[in-house]
Amino acid sequence: MPIKSFRGLMKHDTEDTIVLHTNTGSVGYRIKKFEVIPEKPGVDLVKSIFKIYSVPQTSSNGTIDFSDNTLLAAAYMGHNNGGSAANSEQIIITFDNITFNQDIYVTYFEDAGNKSANYYIELEQVKLDLNENTVATLKDIRNIEATPIGPP
Repeated sequence: MPIKSFRGLMKHDTEDTIVLHTNTGSVGYRIKKFEVIPEKPGVDLVKSIFKIYSVPQTSSNGTIDFSDNTLLAAAYMGHNNGGSAANSEQIIITFDNITFNQDIYVTYFEDAGNKSANYYIELEQVKLDLNENTVATLKDIRNIEATPIGPP
């Protein structure tokens, strides 16, 4: 199946929306590649956390919780000033067995100040039959917190 790619530059404590939903929900996606790099590699002290979620987040933070079933991927990137390979660390984990058919949300949190960083995502596009479509859509709906309507 085709691969779709997305990229962006994010500022500290922000969220990007990657629009994937369709009217029928018959197209699904799996994360195949997730890469991150600082805006100024080798120059700044960086302690960055990127996360990809299946539902929008109210804020970004530096905590990674694998028990959160809305988490699709996480990346940690650390670079000390000077940027040599010995002073750099990067950990990227994607849950590539998860198929989704709705929008996804990328959050970025920088623990070493107000720095910007880049992300690159490749998604494998998969055709969903009616049963797979229903399962993916219901899973996404279940993960969305109920929003109260009207006054409390």
